[in-house]
Amino acid sequence: MEQQDVERIARAALKDLGVSASEMTIAAVDGQPGHFRIDITGGRGSSRLKIRCGAGSSPQWVRNQILEQYQAQH
Repeated sequence: MEQQDVERIARAALKDLGVSASEMTIAAVDGQPGHFRIDITGGRGSSRLKIRCGAGSSPQWVRNQILEQYQAQH
């Protein structure tokens, strides 16, 4: 899964949570293929999510990680 795929999924997931106006930065974690860091800054404070995904990962798997981690932090 590519970074732009993770970004698209993250934006949709956050929109479902009502935080679509947030500023989001996505970066691949150096030396760890399939690992991404998502930094979110918005009205509910800031969050850092760590997403794992690979070539066989489904969009639903990535979405679930985002939802679970974000909700656990807020």
